[in-house]
Amino acid sequence: MRFSPFTHSDIPVLDELRPPDWTDTKIPFQFYLASNFCFPIKLTNEDKIIGVGCAIIHDDVAWLGHIIVHPDFRNQGHGTTITKHLIKIAEGLKTSTIFLIATDMGAPVYSKLEFVTETEYLFYKDVLLKDKFVRSNNVILFQEKYFDQLCQLDKKLSSENRLPHLTEHCNSGIVYLENDRVQGFYLPTFGEGIILAEHPSAGIELLKLHLSKNDKVVFPIENTFALQFMMQHSFEFFRKAKRMRLGAKRDWTPFSIFNRIGGNLG
Repeated sequence: MRFSPFTHSDIPVLDELRPPDWTDTKIPFQFYLASNFCFPIKLTNEDKIIGVGCAIIHDDVAWLGHIIVHPDFRNQGHGTTITKHLIKIAEGLKTSTIFLIATDMGAPVYSKLEFVTETEYLFYKDVLLKDKFVRSNNVILFQEKYFDQLCQLDKKLSSENRLPHLTEHCNSGIVYLENDRVQGFYLPTFGEGIILAEHPSAGIELLKLHLSKNDKVVFPIENTFALQFMMQHSFEFFRKAKRMRLGAKRDWTPFSIFNRIGGNLG
């Protein structure tokens, strides 16, 4: 068995690997291949791909995503082998913290590698808001003059440097302002539509906007404001997943996440 970089010619095999309850994995791997801060790899045995995964690097923080083993090779330790290799890549690039979102299948593997559970994310689907909401006057389309404020808020709440992503997706974004200060933002094209907000009122207004056009949302269990909003509208989460960490603890704020980016980016 050997590791090598995942390539464009490997994309068709992802359909064989993808677990039945996962969405299309070809899209994120195309993103990985197009991004110089992503390091997708494959594990092969006699030229057959038996597993894949990716390390995504944000300066001194790494995220591990899409660690998948072919159904014919599961429960043989290959998931552990792939994870160790991605950790080696991340540590070689001087990261001090490695994050991932763990499925029930993967969590025991990561625990054995000394990942610790920081929180759980709540997953909602088939959300349909029956009420018509009036858009708050504080919610406006992104303007370039708010870029620095948005980046500072993102770094403060996430404890990561995600400037390349923000630069790419801000122009289609929406911000919540109070006295011309950015209190929250929503980037519909960034992953699953990230919503970060320093204050609950900003987060809820942006969450309403997201749910007016989307029927899925994921946020940490600590976000009691989002949880109460969902309960008020009789929505129940259908599953949980662990956010796990290896290495230095980061000062991020889970109660400020009103919708995550994705399992591979936080």
